[in-house]
Formats: sequence, structure tokens, C-alpha cells
Amino acid sequence: MALLLFLGFPLMAKAHEQEAVENQGQTTEQQKPNDLEPQQGVNAGDITAVPNRPTFASTAEMVQPGVFEIEYGLEAADSHQNINGLLKWGAVKNLELWFLHNPIERDDGSAGLGDSGAGFKYKLFPQKNARPTLSFLYVATIPTARPQLGAGTMQHLAQLLVSKDFGKHHFDVNEGVQFVGRLSGSGFDRHYFSALSYSHPLTEKWAYTAEIAGFSRANAANPGTMTILIAPTYSPSPRLVFDGGAYVAAYGNLPRVTFFLGLTYSVADLYHRHRISGAP
Repeated sequence: MALLLFLGFPLMAKAHEQEAVENQGQTTEQQKPNDLEPQQGVNAGDITAVPNRPTFASTAEMVQPGVFEIEYGLEAADSHQNINGLLKWGAVKNLELWFLHNPIERDDGSAGLGDSGAGFKYKLFPQKNARPTLSFLYVATIPTARPQLGAGTMQHLAQLLVSKDFGKHHFDVNEGVQFVGRLSGSGFDRHYFSALSYSHPLTEKWAYTAEIAGFSRANAANPGTMTILIAPTYSPSPRLVFDGGAYVAAYGNLPRVTFFLGLTYSVADLYHRHRISGAP
């Protein structure tokens, strides 16, 4: 948290300085995975949630500058349960700061605090015509859990995120590498991550998502994994999205079926800007 505050307050000051020279009537850019037109009666600058849940893949889209957003969920499987959280803040345009934590982790009868993490997502360029949105993600895992409940060492994840809409069909593709610290000795092992997720609306508030994702083999103790996920989502308002579903382990050292439930909620615009529509 100290790292996020250290990085965030200078960026917040920079953002306020930039806003002082903007025209008063200029609307704030709104980032949405499905790039939908604002509905009638909804201001163009209203806050809209940008979920990474429930998939392992992360969207290349960003929360709006100044917006603080949370994602929380729980998982339940044979000999495995946890509560996991992600805090996101749009520090400035195209830069999102992350803090991850698992307040509760339970595996094979042992329970306690899970691992934590910190990182950022930077958007290289937005979706336009045939060009997809492209972003870069970095996350450092901090081993706050006991070794039997977590990684036990520092880990570093770097990914390229690609998102594209084809009408109402939305795709996210992630490719990256994770460096895993060795429990005995110095240095890092590495394994590669790939994910393809797809989502489509069913009604105004209901949608569904599906995904195939996996890690390559890191070492003899960490074999490769692949999961297949499917989940419905429900959004009672633009800033709140509920999800629930399951993913199946196609192979790897994972529970055969894991059920999950969670939400994404845009809490507030920390810059307290007045968002209006219909600006000249």
C-alpha cells in the first residue's frame, strides 16, 4: 500500500494540473470493454465498471482516470477455498495501479492469510477501427502467506493484453511470462501464460463469458495447467457487475472443478470531477 501511495499521490497532482487547463465542458473519456453507446438518460461521463473477473485473463481496457474500483470473489473446491481481492485505481489516463490480496486461503486443512501483490497496467493504444486495444501488465507477488498456503517466494508476472470488439462479441487475449523464485537456492524459474476469453450480452443486464487459459511447466514441482471456464454475469447498474460460475482443470495439479462467486464495483471518482453529457 505504501508503494501505491508513493506512486499515486504525485500522479494525482499531475492529473489535477492537467485538468486545470482543460475546457470546462470537455467530457471524460469512458473506457468500456464492449464500447457500447451511452443509453438514453445516462450521462456520457458516468462511471462504468471494467471487470477483469471472472476470467484468468485481464482486459486491456482501463478504469477511468481517478476511479477507484474493487473486485472481490470467493472460490470453493475440494480441499481448496479462498477469498481473493483486487483494488484498482485509474491514477492518470492510460495508467492503472493494482493491489492484490487474498485475506483468506485454505488448502488441505491449513488456513490463514494468502499472498499479496502490487503492480500496474498501462494502455499502449486504444481500440480503433480494426486495431485492438493493447496494454501491458506487470504484477509482483509478495509472499505474505505461509509456504503451505502460498508461493513462498517473490514472483514477477509480465503480460501483453489485447482486447477487441466485433459488434457485441468481445475477446480478450493474454500472453505473458511469470518468473518464480526458487525455494532453495537463488534465481528464478519461469513459465508462460496464455489465455483467450470471450463474452457476449444476453439481455440489457445479463451476459456470459467463457475462457480457456493455462500456464506452461515451470519445473518438476510445478507442472503445466490448463483450465476451461464458463460464467454468467449480471449488471444491475453500470458501475456494479456480479459473476458466478465454475472452471474445470483440463490437466495439471488443480482441483477438478472450482466454483466461484464475486463482484466488481466502481466505488468512486477520487478526483471528484463533475461528469456531464452533451458538452459542445
